[in-house]
Amino acid sequence: MLNIMNAILFPGQGSQIVGMGSEFYNKFEIVKKIFKEADEKLNFKISKIILEGPEEKLKLTQNTQPAILTVSYAIFSVLKKEFNFDFKFTKFFAGHSLGEYSALVCAESLKFSDALFLLFERGKAMQEAVPVGQGSMIAVLGLKINEINDLIKEVKTDGVCEIANDNADGQMIISGDNKSINLLQILLKENKKKFIPLNVSAPFHCSLMKPAAVKMKEKINSVNFKKPLFDIICNVTSQPENNAENIKKLLIEQICSTVRWRESVINMSKEKITNFIEIGPGKVLSGMIKRTVKNTNCFSINSIDDMKKITNEFKK
Repeated sequence: MLNIMNAILFPGQGSQIVGMGSEFYNKFEIVKKIFKEADEKLNFKISKIILEGPEEKLKLTQNTQPAILTVSYAIFSVLKKEFNFDFKFTKFFAGHSLGEYSALVCAESLKFSDALFLLFERGKAMQEAVPVGQGSMIAVLGLKINEINDLIKEVKTDGVCEIANDNADGQMIISGDNKSINLLQILLKENKKKFIPLNVSAPFHCSLMKPAAVKMKEKINSVNFKKPLFDIICNVTSQPENNAENIKKLLIEQICSTVRWRESVINMSKEKITNFIEIGPGKVLSGMIKRTVKNTNCFSINSIDDMKKITNEFKK
């Protein structure tokens, strides 16, 4: 393959499903070791929740976050060590929300055990930041970011109504307190715009999460970060970063800031990325990328067949 340049991507919350990674767990010893390390670090059987559920436990954000990291890191490790994938044509690593931690682990900036600790604490802090039932999130479909911003300006409350995830053109997630989000829904109905209320336990990635950012500042600063092997496209800036101290600051900011995924994808595309390779459960990121940039290749790796296909494709 000529003129190829890869970006390696890792999914965030919402991609979890009971049984994710089980095919790799059953076949590869390296995956069993990673799952065991996660159990030991967290002092409970996250592996059992990942492989067997129940779904209610997996959906708890303090479990979801380390679970998705564990599965993403396990699949990446198989790709690297069992399939000997060649990363010489790779320019960037990136992750969506908690996926940024997976990217940092796989780029060897952050130890897996430290990332498990941080994500478990992050999940707890985010859940505790707003009492259950006082905040909500909605997905707004079919609008561009400037159109959504105009509608948000019309929400006349003293509360919070902010873009949490700028995922792709026509797919934005809005976060805030119940009153403000309810008013936005009324405006969307009046303008005949589509939206979907999300079944989430807290209003993530908005200024209501500031208490969580304060808690996580101490935790993140207690952990050692190294310069990553590849530049990380950070959610907060949508720009590449490889300075460990800057990455720490941006991870703290990320908790109460917009995930600028659409811009991240556009910026990677401008840097001549031809292949976006999604590693972890689900295919959510690939769908977002296809909505954002044309004439690019998206690969999702969440099965052994996927892995065989991509390694054969890149040997051509």
